[in-house]
Amino acid sequence: MRVYGTEVSSRLLLGTAQYPSPKVLAEAITASGCEIITVSLRRETADGSGAGFWDLLRDTGTRILPNTAGCHSVQEAVTTAQMAREVFGTNWIKLEVIGHSDTLQPDVFGLVEAARILCADGFEVFPYTTDDLVVGEKLVEAGCELLMPWGAPIGSGQGLRNPDALRAMRAHFPDIPLIVDAGIGRPSDAAQAMELGIDAVLLNTAVAKAGDPVAMARAMALGIEAGRMGHMAEPMEPRDMAVPSTPLLGLAELG
Repeated sequence: MRVYGTEVSSRLLLGTAQYPSPKVLAEAITASGCEIITVSLRRETADGSGAGFWDLLRDTGTRILPNTAGCHSVQEAVTTAQMAREVFGTNWIKLEVIGHSDTLQPDVFGLVEAARILCADGFEVFPYTTDDLVVGEKLVEAGCELLMPWGAPIGSGQGLRNPDALRAMRAHFPDIPLIVDAGIGRPSDAAQAMELGIDAVLLNTAVAKAGDPVAMARAMALGIEAGRMGHMAEPMEPRDMAVPSTPLLGLAELG
């Protein structure tokens, strides 16, 4: 997978929040084999232990994708992105502009506006968006080179609530990397996304809140690998009628 000119081997992106301990987080990152991890600037600095957390993330050898988690306005998201660029030394930014406090659904109007501002300022934007085709077009026009449609509300673990919409996005944006972000709860959900032709999956809560986060991280990686292989193998189309797998010619006729 190629994102903003960078080749990435792993199709799993992992969040870094809510883990039971920094040690478990580091072990989960290693078990997942991921190459990109997301981190909130606010979480990084909120408790005064930001330097230690940064050292932990740096030691994993992964690439940092800062995000604007918790931002509810264009100005708030843009300012947070600019601060994150200074802290983490990267033009990459996962852009979140939240519009609904219960579902954490993106404010797509504010998202497009913020994306346009940040792309013009040299940022390489990873926009957390809905599965709406028109919004996707507006984000691409704003300068985004990939899209991150949700599978379901953040942290819900509901899986893909609208696989038909994701399938339509894949067909509508054949040359744009698509990364399903949010809602994945089980390895089978991740595999389903990849079978639809999605390029990668970003998840956090499903691993961090699992009984065994390290084992779940590995399971998610295997689910993504299986789903991708299944997609590339061109699976058979569903049929309305049964089709015998054993040929009928040559069978004995019993009279």
